[in-house]
Amino acid sequence: MGWKLELSCIFLAAMVIEAMLFHVTAEPVEDKQALLDFLHNIGHPHSLSWNENSSVCTSWRGVTCNNDQSRVIAIRLPGAGLSGPIPNNTLSRLTEIQTLSLRSNGITGPFPLGFSELKNLTYLYLQSNKFSGPLPSDFSVWNNLTVFNLSNNSFNGSIPSSISHLTHLASLILANNSLSGEIPDLNIPSLQELNLANNKLSGIVPKSLQRFPSESFSGNNVTYASALPPALPVSPPKEKSKLSEPALLGIIIGGCVLGFTVIAAFMILCCNDSGREDGGLPVKSQKKEVSLKKTTSESQDKNKMVFFEGCSLAFDLEDLLRASAEVLGKGTFGTAYKAALEDATTVVVKRLKEVIVGKREFEQQMEVVGRIRHENVVALRAYYYSKEEKLMVYDYYEQGSVSAMLHGKRVEGRSHLDWDTRLRIAIGAARGIAHVHTQHGGKLVHGNIKASNIFLNPKGFGCVSDIGLATLMSPIPSPALRSAGYRAPELTDSRKATHASDVYSFGVLLLELLTGKSPIHNMGGEEVVHLVRWVNSVVREEWTAEVFDVELLRYPNIEEEMVEMLQLGLACVVRIPEQRPKMPHVLTMLEEIRRMNTGNRPSSESRSEVSTPTVIAADIASSSVPQ
Repeated sequence: MGWKLELSCIFLAAMVIEAMLFHVTAEPVEDKQALLDFLHNIGHPHSLSWNENSSVCTSWRGVTCNNDQSRVIAIRLPGAGLSGPIPNNTLSRLTEIQTLSLRSNGITGPFPLGFSELKNLTYLYLQSNKFSGPLPSDFSVWNNLTVFNLSNNSFNGSIPSSISHLTHLASLILANNSLSGEIPDLNIPSLQELNLANNKLSGIVPKSLQRFPSESFSGNNVTYASALPPALPVSPPKEKSKLSEPALLGIIIGGCVLGFTVIAAFMILCCNDSGREDGGLPVKSQKKEVSLKKTTSESQDKNKMVFFEGCSLAFDLEDLLRASAEVLGKGTFGTAYKAALEDATTVVVKRLKEVIVGKREFEQQMEVVGRIRHENVVALRAYYYSKEEKLMVYDYYEQGSVSAMLHGKRVEGRSHLDWDTRLRIAIGAARGIAHVHTQHGGKLVHGNIKASNIFLNPKGFGCVSDIGLATLMSPIPSPALRSAGYRAPELTDSRKATHASDVYSFGVLLLELLTGKSPIHNMGGEEVVHLVRWVNSVVREEWTAEVFDVELLRYPNIEEEMVEMLQLGLACVVRIPEQRPKMPHVLTMLEEIRRMNTGNRPSSESRSEVSTPTVIAADIASSSVPQ
């Protein structure tokens, strides 16, 4: 009896494990096949890289699945180079799809009849293609439709009155087509955006739509009902009376005053426009948000966003320029923005300044950096190049940079960085930098290592960003280099960074994590202190306990580890480059430090009294301190 029970338990456990494995590896097989059928029957570039052996939900560009990855709910392929008609019985099989964006491609043919099967469709973007023929006659099949954009195509025929059945419609954009006939009465209270400009429409604009600006109907032969009152009978002209001299003088003086007022108002407006941040980005008051305005005059067809393989994001330059953006910070090589796209995706856009290389050299460097895939390196997702704009797109990290965590304003509910977190930051950053140093035949250099370019990955380890930009930029003057605090003393030209100068910058980061102080900081009054010199002087005077962040001194049993990291940090910042350790050795030392007392290390919630300064001083005095 016992063995039967045991077998039953084993069988039940096997079923549970199988169910769990099935849940983990579940994938929308039918939706995936529908997308493959679509891909194989429409013109597309090889760069789209939908691989049938990879996960449609996590690896395919522009594809989004629901939470349990059982169905595809969004396809976003703007500017993806698609051409030809949409194949029948392909996309129409994605019956759970909510968002479909195929804009800015070369798709031809009529509006797909099979789209009537997409009952859950909410956002449809088909603008800037080569569609033709009439619009669908029955819009009532899309009860949830909120945005409907078919502008810049060759659709003809009339606008169906069934659009009025869309009770959730907020945006209807049909501009720049060949639509004709009268505008139907679209009494849709939810409608907020309407554009029917540049068609062949005629007749009277319905009252329900007269709340929209006249630009919504420009380029058509339409009029407004009762736009003007009936003409009044014209009275016979009266004899003109001559103005007296005082009246003429009053008119002249009044005209001068009015002209002066207009000029003054114009000057005030100009001054307000000049108060913009970073090359014409208007800053919204208090919220510190900007709009990434389009400043390039070059053709978007010649300068599209370039995405890297494995990136599931899908947007184009128009998306970025239209996105609301918040300034995250201004760095050595440009300004970083948090950009919220229309589909709720949040990315970081870095707008580069002072790029001195040409397009080919820029693209070559982007390809080198974009191919790096490592859990401790922030992935470059896409870039854009034109004469006026150079943009780089990264993932957004909600927690912010290590610099913000160490030195930023204390946020309620966020505790100080404990010792284990600082160790993981250092180890992760070291792993990332060591990996970068192996790329491009060992020739790639980070060139801009600092706390504001390091973030926490999902495992809580450091993750480095802003790689390989120094060689693309104008050289930064030597005084400015040194004032940053992270730059190696031998580095007089920012474009000539080396592995050894990266090690120096990383050493400064280690000292920053240990002391809680910025690389350049005030010690009171107007005195400015360089962190490396200050730490060396304190250690030389055997006041080592004064070096460490007081927050760290509250944790027990970490004195030896802090001293070891201090020694490593000082070894990294010696003046002679050849005497600095290599990054693989630095990484090995850090991982060894973390192994010390791992089982006894307390969490951030377990604190003790401040460690005894004399103990720390004795520990460090027994070691050789590089000067």
